[in-house]
Amino acid sequence: MSRALTPSQTIGPFYFGTVTNAYRQDLAAPGVAGEKIEIALTLYDAAGATVPDGLLEIWQANSHGRYNHPEDRRNLPLDAGFEGFGRASTDLAGCARFATVKPGRVPWPAGGLQAAHINISVFARGVLNRLATRLYFDGDPALAEDPVLALVDPSRRATLIATRDEAGVWRLPLYLGGPNETVFFDC
Repeated sequence: MSRALTPSQTIGPFYFGTVTNAYRQDLAAPGVAGEKIEIALTLYDAAGATVPDGLLEIWQANSHGRYNHPEDRRNLPLDAGFEGFGRASTDLAGCARFATVKPGRVPWPAGGLQAAHINISVFARGVLNRLATRLYFDGDPALAEDPVLALVDPSRRATLIATRDEAGVWRLPLYLGGPNETVFFDC
C-alpha cells in the first residue's frame, strides 16, 4: 500500500463561501495610537484581469513596532483593541480595503530594523498554497536599509511598494503572475 501525500487542490468556491462575511477590515479602533491609514489592495491574475473572489489577510505591528503576539515580549506599548490582523475578500473590482495604522519598524533577527511594512497573505482560485508578500510605503527613507527588501532584485522592488493616491489611500496592486508579477516570499 502506497502512503504518498494527498495531492493539493486549489482553493475553491467551498472555501470562499465560508468567508464571504468574515471581514476584519477595520483594525484601527478609536483610541489606537498612531497615524490612521487606509490601504487598498487590488488582486490581478497573470493576464491582468481583476480577481473578484480572492481573500487577503494582513498582519502587522502596531505604531510602536510591536506585534500583538506572545513571542513579541519587547518592552514596547500594546494598544488595547489592536490585534494587527485583518481579513477581507476582494470585491467585484478585485479590491480589498483595510483601515489600520501605519506600523512602526520592527527588529531584524540578525540586527537592525526593518522598514515599516505590512505582511500580506493571498488566497485565490488556482492558488494551491497561500502566497506571502509585503507592503512597504513609498517615500520611506528606511527602505534603503530594509534587509528583506535588499534580498529582492532592484528591478522588482516596486511590486512591494504602495503609493499614496490623491485621496490619501495607500494602493498596492498584487499580480499573481505575468510581466508585473508581485514578489512572493517562501514562508
